[in-house]
Amino acid sequence: MSFVDSIDFEKSGGLIPVIVQDEKTNDVLMLAYMNKGALEKTLEVGKACFFSRSRNKFWIKGETSGNFQEVKEIYFDCDNDTILLKVNQVGGAACHTGHRSCFYQQVIDNDNIKEVGELVFDPKEVYGE
Repeated sequence: MSFVDSIDFEKSGGLIPVIVQDEKTNDVLMLAYMNKGALEKTLEVGKACFFSRSRNKFWIKGETSGNFQEVKEIYFDCDNDTILLKVNQVGGAACHTGHRSCFYQQVIDNDNIKEVGELVFDPKEVYGE
């Protein structure tokens, strides 16, 4: 059985969570989802490819922003239903908001949130939003 065929896509309706981590710093950059096709394409091209739940379509991370993720290592969990990608984050930003990581907001307490992450680019300039 191949690696792709060993992943349990059916458990979660065809999509599995993918944690993306910087290969050098071990910073968690983002959480996204893959279907079987996105995983196969990731293996084929060596760049992180995902399936967007909100847009209901396949996408290659960085295809619009230029902030690609070169896949260096792939791990999967004991239940064969979650993947961990260790990547080289090209361009410095993993988040569509322009931040290095999607996890740039720290909860201080129930009423206070602090922005702690580095802003790498202006999303209005990149996406025209």
